[in-house]
Amino acid sequence: MGIATRQDRSARVRPVGVLIAVLVTIILVFFVRRLFSDVPHIVGGTVPDDDLAEMYVAHPWLAYGHIVPGVVYLLGAPFQLSQRFRSRHYTLHRRLGRALLVCALVSGALSVVLGVVFAWGGSAETSASVVFGSWFVVCLVLAFRAIRGGQVAQHRRWMVRAFAVGLGVATIRIWVGLFTGVEIGLLGMGDETMPLRATFGIAFWLGLSMHVAFAQWWLRRTPDLQG
Repeated sequence: MGIATRQDRSARVRPVGVLIAVLVTIILVFFVRRLFSDVPHIVGGTVPDDDLAEMYVAHPWLAYGHIVPGVVYLLGAPFQLSQRFRSRHYTLHRRLGRALLVCALVSGALSVVLGVVFAWGGSAETSASVVFGSWFVVCLVLAFRAIRGGQVAQHRRWMVRAFAVGLGVATIRIWVGLFTGVEIGLLGMGDETMPLRATFGIAFWLGLSMHVAFAQWWLRRTPDLQG
C-alpha cells in the first residue's frame, strides 16, 4: 500500500515538476533579455525605443527591486517545496526559507507599487497587479504565521499558493505572445512585437488567475502533509 501510494504521488508530481521547470526557464529567458536590453541604456543614460522598456530604464531601482528578488525567490522555491530536499537538508531548508521569504515579500510589495504607478497595460494591469500581488503577499504572511505556530502542513499549502502566483509571470508572457501573434495576423501590425495595451492587461488576469485556480485544484487532490 505504501509503495503504491508513493508511486501514485510520484506520477502526480513528475509532470508538475516538468511544468515548473519550463515556466521558470521562460522567466529566466525574459529576465536575461530584459538585462541585455536595459543595462546599456541605464549605464549610457539613453532612452529605449519602446515605452514599456522606457519604464524600466527610467525607474531601474523600483523595477529591478521587484524583478531581481522575484527571480531569486522563483529559483529557490522549488527546492523548498521538494520533500526530498526538506528531508535531506532540513537546516538549509529553514535558513534558505527565511531569505526567500524576504525576497518574495519585497518583490510582491513592489509588484503592487509598479502596477499602480507604472501600469503599461492600463487599468486591467493595475487591478490584476493589486489583486494578485496582494494575494501573493497574504499567502506568504500566512505561511510564515503557520510555521511559527508549528502548523507545518498549512505552511506548505500557503507556500504552494504563493509559488503558483509567482510562476504566473511566465504564463503572462505566454498569453502576451499569443495575443501578439493574433494581432499581427489579424490587424497586420507589421514589425510590432508587443500586443495592444488592452490585451496586455488581459494577459495579466488570465495568466495569474489560471495559476491561482491550478494551485487550489492541486491542493484539493493532495493530502495536507504532501501539500
